[in-house]
Amino acid sequence: MMRKLIVSTLLGSVLASTPALAETINLKVIGQPLATGLIQKNKEQPFFENLAEKTGLPLKVNYKPLDTTGIKDVEQLRVLKSGLFDLISLRMSQISRDEPTILGLDLVGLNPDFEQGRKVVAAYKDTVDQRLQERFNTKLLGVWPFGPQVLFCNHPINGLEDVKGLKVRVYDQNLAQFVESVGGVPVPVAFGDVHQSLALGMIECAITGPSSANSAGWPEVTTHMLPLGFQLALNGYGINLKAWNKLDEAQQQTLQAAFDELNEEIWSYSEELFLDASRCNVGEQPCETGKSFNLVEVPVNEADLATVASTVTQVSYPTWAEQCDKSNPDCSANWKRDLKDIVGL
Repeated sequence: MMRKLIVSTLLGSVLASTPALAETINLKVIGQPLATGLIQKNKEQPFFENLAEKTGLPLKVNYKPLDTTGIKDVEQLRVLKSGLFDLISLRMSQISRDEPTILGLDLVGLNPDFEQGRKVVAAYKDTVDQRLQERFNTKLLGVWPFGPQVLFCNHPINGLEDVKGLKVRVYDQNLAQFVESVGGVPVPVAFGDVHQSLALGMIECAITGPSSANSAGWPEVTTHMLPLGFQLALNGYGINLKAWNKLDEAQQQTLQAAFDELNEEIWSYSEELFLDASRCNVGEQPCETGKSFNLVEVPVNEADLATVASTVTQVSYPTWAEQCDKSNPDCSANWKRDLKDIVGL
């Protein structure tokens, strides 16, 4: 009896001193659409597939590209808030319909290059994060760019003035207002439908990044590329707060550090892809990341540069601020507070 008692006591001591096995946390993740190309394929998907091993966190990740889910990009915040998915690679311009504050990251003319984009994101992302937490129960884990968004047309053009009367694919309201301001006809078209829309003549021009256009075969159905940057096409990662709060503080720091590293990787990779795909699209070498095409590269003139540069104060900020303040009374005031020194307001 005494022996059983001793064994029982010793066993109890061992169990008491053994840490409980960490409960597995399931993460249902939506990524970028497959159609967007190399960032999704070479950076994002491998990151999620190796996330548990990389961080040592008790995660079981189920990753699905957006265009395999049946969910539309404009629905991403609603899906996150509902908890249907735990973590989503957010398409910022598209989800700004549900939360206009987000569009303040990438107004037309605000981010003409990567350097400016980094400054804007660093200054404004916390404001966006706070809004997402308040309204959509979502924490922002980082923001990254596809790169400067440029113009592709299947119609001869020599500059912006030649888009007058042409139907131009856009992906957010701010860009639509800009296209209208230069005489074009903005047409909202989902990325995956652009190739067919160009081929069938439903639109004459479309705006996206050189690498995404190359991956999606846009140069097959266009003839001219105007490499004038309108926006940076910022994207980000959002996690439902319920899923985030399943992690203790140390685990949260580990996960955030992993996303910080991924975001930085994508910033650098995006710039490499932009330069290389821009060469590929017009048949120049080296062309290492895409397929070589023979688009006509339209020279960017000073007048067009000036038009885009003035757009922030003339078109994109005023129209966005009016809309955003209706749903978020502090929207434009917060934007000015965060960005006045960068923008020069």
